[in-house]
Amino acid sequence: MKQGLQLRLSQQLAMTPQLQQAIRLLQLSTLELQQELQQALESNPLLEQTDLHEEIETQEVRENEALDTREALEQKEMPDELPLDTSWDEIYTAGTPSGTGSDYSSDDELPVYQGETTQSLQDYLMWQVDLTPFSDTDTAIATSIVDAVDEMGYLTVSLEEILESMGDEEITIDEVEAVLKRVQRFDPVGVAARDLRDCLLIQLSQYARETPWLAEARLIVSDHLDLLANHDFRSLMRVTRLKEEVLKEAMCLIQSLDPRPGQSIQTSEPEYVIPDILVKKIQGRWTVELNADSIPRLKINQQYAAMGTNARNDSDSQFIRSNLQEAKWLIKSLESRNDTLLRVSRCIVEQQQGFFEHGEEHMKPMVLADIAQVVEMHESTISRVTTQKYLHSPRGIFELKYFFSSHVNTEGGGEASSTAIRALVKKLIAAENPAKPLSDSKLTTMLSDQGIMVARRTVAKYRESLSIPPSNQRKQLV
Repeated sequence: MKQGLQLRLSQQLAMTPQLQQAIRLLQLSTLELQQELQQALESNPLLEQTDLHEEIETQEVRENEALDTREALEQKEMPDELPLDTSWDEIYTAGTPSGTGSDYSSDDELPVYQGETTQSLQDYLMWQVDLTPFSDTDTAIATSIVDAVDEMGYLTVSLEEILESMGDEEITIDEVEAVLKRVQRFDPVGVAARDLRDCLLIQLSQYARETPWLAEARLIVSDHLDLLANHDFRSLMRVTRLKEEVLKEAMCLIQSLDPRPGQSIQTSEPEYVIPDILVKKIQGRWTVELNADSIPRLKINQQYAAMGTNARNDSDSQFIRSNLQEAKWLIKSLESRNDTLLRVSRCIVEQQQGFFEHGEEHMKPMVLADIAQVVEMHESTISRVTTQKYLHSPRGIFELKYFFSSHVNTEGGGEASSTAIRALVKKLIAAENPAKPLSDSKLTTMLSDQGIMVARRTVAKYRESLSIPPSNQRKQLV
């Protein structure tokens, strides 16, 4: 066995910290990027916002305004002693500044709070339990019922299970049933129902007896809900012996009911989207620009940077130099992110001008590779820069990924976008005869007549993605 030394030359790509940071910033959403930059501003003294002085001036103005307001309020403080004949109405009126909207007569409506609040369905129901004159035992039963209600408003356990969970042998199933009926009258009406039939019947019971078509609606819901669900109107008219006009009116009443009463109560925080790109049409041309208000503008704090050469010791100098380098990397990475985002967005808008002019039906087929080739970047970069990045245009706000869709061949040898075909399917269904809705096979034929060659199962997939039910469920009485 021989042992020897060999010298080889090879090249390897090293993922530098700067490159890692640039890639990470590229895939962050605007909200995530704002949080990232805020943390950097708080931890790195060499970083500052370019408009920081404007915020300070604004804050000083606000503080001065607050001081003036405080002094004005102090001048209106209640005197230590009041005349004996002073009434509380006079005190309240004297302390209320004019023009604030607080001067209401007894017939005026009080101001309504316009802010947004969120609460769970259980919180809302428990608030009503607390306002209902229940006994202690009934309150405990009602609490168990509310805990067993899902987000759509339905009871998820049986009354026997609720009774067993109470652990009190003196409570009977009849008591649980009685409390359940009271809870089902809470707002939203029909909550805590055991099934769809129960939910709809509870809501119908709230109508006055003289309500037109009420008896017919109850009959349909109580005995023939399966026929109604299947849109089998011919069988429904036969078994109920109702004429078509009467059946139509009863169905209108049923359709006014809420099959998911729990969803009327907001249970989650609203999601907000900050657009990264602004698209406008100016003098007949589509312009694309970054939303400057969405990203803080950073710069180096020159005062701290100058301290690096005048530091008292090596540790201070090293601290300043290290933070200065990190600040420069971050600013450069942020500039690179913005430049990449702008280049890709301009290319997308250039390719999809038909969409911005005329809508979804004019969307062109486009994949990541198409944009990557034009901007000379890798497909993975295009994927990162279009994920969770949003574009604001006269047609609405769209994620950049929305503009990518697969290719579908046309009869003339061209290509159509799957997004455009989906929009066309939606348009055809919207214009169909409700009494004779279009089947997937018929839609396939109609698309073929327009030169778009697509399989029936593909049409079904597009229809389902639009949350449109099949033709047998879309059938209506006209």
